[in-house]
Amino acid sequence: MGRPKLPTIIKVGVNNPIQEPFVDKSAATRHGLFKSAFLFLRRLVSGRKNDGGSRTEEEEKVYSWLYALAQSDKNLVFEYVRSTELGLSFAEADRRLRENGPNVPVEYRAPSWWLLLWNAFFHPFNIILVVLSALSYLTYDNSNGCIMLFLVFISVSLRFYQEYSSTKAALKLSEFLRYPVKVQRCAGRVVQTELVVHVDQRDVVPGDIVHFEPGDLFPGDVRLITSKQLVVSQSSLTGESGVIDKTSDIKEDRSTPLLELKNICFMGTNVVSGSGTGLVVSTGSKTYMSTMFSTLGNQKPPDDFEIGIRHISYILIGFMLVISTIIGLSDYFSSRNASESVLFAISVASALVPQMLPVIVNSSLAKGALAMAKERCIVKSVTAIRDMGSMDILCIDKTGTLTMNRVVMVSHIDSSGLLNEEVLRFAFLNAYFKTEQKNPLDDAVLAYVYTNGYKFQQSRYIKLDEIPFDFERRRVSVILETVASAEDRKTQFIDRYVITKGALEEVISICKFVGHADSGGITSVSAEDYQRIQKMGEELSEDGLRVLGVAMKRLRMQKGNGRMVEKSNESNMLFLGLVAFYDPPKDTAKQALWRLAEKGVKAKVLTGDSLHLTIRICKEVGIKTAHVITGPELELLSEQSFHETVKRATVLARLTPFQKLRVVQSLQTAGDHVVGFLGDGINDSLVLEAANVGISVDSGASVAKHFADIILLEKDLNVLAAGVEQGRLTFGNTMKYIKMSVIANIGGVLSLLIAILFLGFEPLTPRQLLTQNFLYSLGQIAIPWDKMEEEYVKTPQRWSRKRLPMFILWNAPVCSLCDISTLLFLWFYYQANSALKMRFFRSALFVEGLLMQTLIIHLIRTKKVPFVQDVASWPVVCSTLVISAAGIALLSTPIGKVMGFISLPLTYYGFLLVLFIGYFTVGQAVKMLYIFLYKQWL
Repeated sequence: MGRPKLPTIIKVGVNNPIQEPFVDKSAATRHGLFKSAFLFLRRLVSGRKNDGGSRTEEEEKVYSWLYALAQSDKNLVFEYVRSTELGLSFAEADRRLRENGPNVPVEYRAPSWWLLLWNAFFHPFNIILVVLSALSYLTYDNSNGCIMLFLVFISVSLRFYQEYSSTKAALKLSEFLRYPVKVQRCAGRVVQTELVVHVDQRDVVPGDIVHFEPGDLFPGDVRLITSKQLVVSQSSLTGESGVIDKTSDIKEDRSTPLLELKNICFMGTNVVSGSGTGLVVSTGSKTYMSTMFSTLGNQKPPDDFEIGIRHISYILIGFMLVISTIIGLSDYFSSRNASESVLFAISVASALVPQMLPVIVNSSLAKGALAMAKERCIVKSVTAIRDMGSMDILCIDKTGTLTMNRVVMVSHIDSSGLLNEEVLRFAFLNAYFKTEQKNPLDDAVLAYVYTNGYKFQQSRYIKLDEIPFDFERRRVSVILETVASAEDRKTQFIDRYVITKGALEEVISICKFVGHADSGGITSVSAEDYQRIQKMGEELSEDGLRVLGVAMKRLRMQKGNGRMVEKSNESNMLFLGLVAFYDPPKDTAKQALWRLAEKGVKAKVLTGDSLHLTIRICKEVGIKTAHVITGPELELLSEQSFHETVKRATVLARLTPFQKLRVVQSLQTAGDHVVGFLGDGINDSLVLEAANVGISVDSGASVAKHFADIILLEKDLNVLAAGVEQGRLTFGNTMKYIKMSVIANIGGVLSLLIAILFLGFEPLTPRQLLTQNFLYSLGQIAIPWDKMEEEYVKTPQRWSRKRLPMFILWNAPVCSLCDISTLLFLWFYYQANSALKMRFFRSALFVEGLLMQTLIIHLIRTKKVPFVQDVASWPVVCSTLVISAAGIALLSTPIGKVMGFISLPLTYYGFLLVLFIGYFTVGQAVKMLYIFLYKQWL
């Protein structure tokens, strides 16, 4: 997988019997654990994945249930949920609570530590090393057994720590949904009486009647019974800051998008204004929100790298068993020493295993995590760094990612569409004197006036009263009085102003007059004026601007009259004009998107915001808008059309969380892309889990951060561009090791097989072979600190199952050719063909094999000519020199004498120099031919 899966077990709740009229019961659901196991095995066998083209069965049940209730008369809904207008009795509520379980979206149980430890241990390379270690101990080769067990310990410890840490994320799900709820229950044996009691959110059951007011959260999916000016925020589901009006006096139809249903309120959303009562129709795992969380932990698509590692592991295991058996039998027939032959076969098998793979992989990832930390980026799942190197599509939201998430004022025009300072003056006075419910739009007006040097002399006014904003009127008014000058004090009258600012259609509705700047006159609002102003507002909105209307009324009041202006006096006003606002794009967004595009990463905008606003932002930051679509339009497409549309579209607006998930899944499966997703809300949790790389920000919701792989301390796409580079560097260095070690090991083992068949004796003793393998493996630790060619990091890098076998077939024979040339040279030139020269033969072959395996990294690491066109980083060069020198020096040490080595003549090192020049020449020729045919090297 791209990173360790969330190792949690989803507790499947029992089916809700009150949904029988619309949802079929399933016996498998009543036995959730057995069903989960069965489905897991079926998915494992079939290999099928959700491609995002259609909703899951669980989603369809939730959708059908909620639409059925929304389309029904509110009086009939009580029958569907088996409740009454008085509410449930306490006994019935307790029974339903026991039957349905606690009211939480999904309940997680962390697996035991031993299960996590077993998952961390059960890896092909670990099993191989443990078996070989056990065989080494049985043959009294304790040193080799200790080395292999130590490598297993490092690998298992790192994996166990990562998975154990990730289990804590699931426990955070209940933190944001625990609060008291006002529930209407009925009591009494003879005459039942309504009681409103406070119960914990976890104890709410289907059929309960809940009472709510501003600030309350809905404890489940609710069908409204009564409502009074009800306005609800659904930002926890949509990620957008907008609100929606809700009403009980309506019957919806199927064409309305689910989250736009007026008579249904969803679990986790909150009341902004108004009040009402509602019938709880779904709780716990049957709510709309639960379907967001129920997929967490099982949506992460398979990771090509991990799959590739396992495939190559199985190939090596098969190759190891065959070759080790052949070599062991050949050695036994030559020496007739069974124990020595078994030990040599074990040594050969050990030489075939890339023992340092776990260390190299984790070192590369840890180095990448440290590098990204310097870029103010926290890496939670280090394997996500590797996935960033393969990522070719990045799905991002608009707000705060492409934009500054800070509103600025851009225009103030009159009814004729001309800039008008009077419009700005009265908008400023409204914002300046407004004290209740200050919002970013007021701050934007003030900032515009101050930064542009306007002087509106607000000190000449005194605030008398304020008619605050509410969601029914959608406007705010302030009542000001002018400070009397010396001349005004002589009169009996003073001026008062009612200044109103709010939604354009609401402001126009209370205006009787309109000003005309061109003629300087004031006329009554005509139908033509109304249409012209509305059209201006629509055009500005289509350009991605938020528009407010401004109006005023001047009152000539007699001194001493302290009567305030009431809401009913917001009438017969003079329409002044419009003020427009804009959330500007970040200065760095265009540059970052260009950097990502240069590296082959395409950006797609997935947002719940309006299409027009999103298009404007995308145009300014350089994202193509030729192919755009909205969520409601996606719902009407067939599965095939859905995949094709998602593939083409660069801007997808008005998306629900499930639509975002379907888009990401479609890109992964139908499009075969590696997808990153940047999100920061509760509503983004399931998409963060499903994406190959889940990215959140430090200011995001707690749940989103816990399910993300990477957390940005700054919401800046430039950090991601740097992360992509680091991911490709990590992937490239890991592939260097895999290809180099597999080629060297296979080539070396084939050479040993040929040598045994040709010589009739062991070319190296088991101890010499293991020492050579240990020194060679030790020198590979520096690979994570190597550099990569610029061309390599410019394109997404993915594991190819077909490419690695072909790479081995092309390059492994070159290593064997080098070894065979050494055997022939020793046999014919030095006449090392007798037992008397056995020590010399083995010493020479030991040095050649070690140097060849150490130097091969320089041939494999670059497609250029090594040491001429490209030189490795200094850690790799130093590692090569140190290991080579240590291997040569070992021959003359007491340890070397004990191991059966002797010093070699200088003429042999001259031969090795010629041999390696020839090896690099032939290897480079093979490399160039391979690149010509396959257009790629690493």
